[in-house]
Amino acid sequence: MTKARHTIGKKGEDIALSHLKGMGYKIIARNYKSKFGEIDIIAKDRDTLAFVEVKTRKTDEFGGPKMAVTERKRRQISKVASEYLKRSGLSHVKARFDVVAIKLEQGRNNIEVVKDAFESP
Repeated sequence: MTKARHTIGKKGEDIALSHLKGMGYKIIARNYKSKFGEIDIIAKDRDTLAFVEVKTRKTDEFGGPKMAVTERKRRQISKVASEYLKRSGLSHVKARFDVVAIKLEQGRNNIEVVKDAFESP
């Protein structure tokens, strides 16, 4: 990953974190890593644990941010989430997968939170 892409990704995660907090999410972890990969944000939304993938774009040249959550990425996130739930003794907790799609635009950012964006494959 280039430095520029990493910087855009981090900026997007910062924006998403602030936005989710404003929506009432309680942040549990950021950049949770396991042998299967990484989940950008793990948060509690009322009685549900949300595993959040953040996608940030400056342009739609390679598709919008939501399109970047491919089937392969969904499988990876599901594996990490499953491992997190087992390690934390939370297998009984209601959980879902959310996507925060951010488009960085001149003067403002377009933020869309997609709750329950996909099911575990």
